[in-house]
Amino acid sequence: MTENLKIPKQAARQYPKPPEGSWTEHYPELDTEPVSYENSISPEFFELEREAVFKRAWLNVGRVEQLKRKGSYFTKDIPGLKTSLIVVRGKDDKVRAFHNVCRHRGNKLVWTDYPAEEVSGTCRQFACKYHGWTYDLEGTLTFILQEGEFFGIDKSKYGLVQVHCDVWKGFIFVNFAAEPEQSLHDFLGPMITAIDYPFEKLTQRYYYRGDINSNWKIFHDAFQEFYHPPILHGHQNPVMRQTDYQDLGFYTSYFQAEGPHRVGSTSGGAGGKLVPEFYNPIEQVMRSGLFGPWDPSEIVTDQLPPGLNPGNKKNWGLDSFQIFPNFAIVFWETGWYLTYHYWPVTHNRLLFEANAYFTPPRNVRERLAQQLGIATIKEYALEDCGTLEATQMGLESRVVTQFPLGDQEFMCRHANKVINTWVADYQQKQAKG
Repeated sequence: MTENLKIPKQAARQYPKPPEGSWTEHYPELDTEPVSYENSISPEFFELEREAVFKRAWLNVGRVEQLKRKGSYFTKDIPGLKTSLIVVRGKDDKVRAFHNVCRHRGNKLVWTDYPAEEVSGTCRQFACKYHGWTYDLEGTLTFILQEGEFFGIDKSKYGLVQVHCDVWKGFIFVNFAAEPEQSLHDFLGPMITAIDYPFEKLTQRYYYRGDINSNWKIFHDAFQEFYHPPILHGHQNPVMRQTDYQDLGFYTSYFQAEGPHRVGSTSGGAGGKLVPEFYNPIEQVMRSGLFGPWDPSEIVTDQLPPGLNPGNKKNWGLDSFQIFPNFAIVFWETGWYLTYHYWPVTHNRLLFEANAYFTPPRNVRERLAQQLGIATIKEYALEDCGTLEATQMGLESRVVTQFPLGDQEFMCRHANKVINTWVADYQQKQAKG
């Protein structure tokens, strides 16, 4: 049972741990002054951000389980960069990424009924629907209809345009730079690469997405702090309706920032560790809810996977790792995890994606417990979404331009600082030619 779960102390880490206390003050480069959110309302900043951040950073686009065998592929649209990718497992078992554009006349190469929809499947080659130009799984152009009409064309020069692609722990990342400034491993850094979680065992995936009229960073901030739950979610969450939470708030027990990435840890919240009567009847029956299934999955042992609970907190319940710029992995104590992606479309619109990963259910009850957990989390996400357009409207009025952030909003302050730093760095490099 969850209440008997043992959380051991972690082995010594290879990166510095901030002391306890006021988290923001341990990072003097962040300062404690009010911040500006001009970077979330300015179309001009959005254009800079596309070049300075999304064309330079490593971006997660999926997992290797989506490419189960040689010839498996999926397409991934990156709306903020106005491009689509083909991610494919080649005959040599290597995962590659290509721009989803035929080299003949620029037609989108891989799609089915609607070119704006992402697709997946298995094939031996990719053939353009327009004129039949054909490419193998390694991106090489292999066939041109009426090739003799093309004035001695050299097919070796017209392969698909490749995108830098690498894999960490089964997560597939791409980089759109002509030459990445860092390897994926160096970009992630020791705080992230220290995570050694059995991702490959959690293959039951649930997915949802939303098209939202706000800047991507505004939504990102909504999921980077736990300052809001007692107020925003208090009417839906019986636990948060308790007087202590309503009067005193909820506190994140540990924060850490390393490079452009950050993590926040909180205490546990699965029903088995609290009073079950706090929960709704369906949650009590199914032993599941906002925090996912109450009963630990088969991966939970008396040894917590390396890299988790970096603050060695006794009552650890979840870690929220924010991987710059737009990817998050949230680990839960009962042995499952969530991923979030915040894909910018324009300066005031984003596509939000959530994936939940569990071990395959062994029976109907486990399947229903997983589905209830995801349905509950989706409802809470909708509550968060309900504030985003109002935030965007308030910011765009520019009536207020400086905003105080508390210590519990440490990750929001850090994210804001990193974005501005990356854009400033890009501008300096551009000015130097």
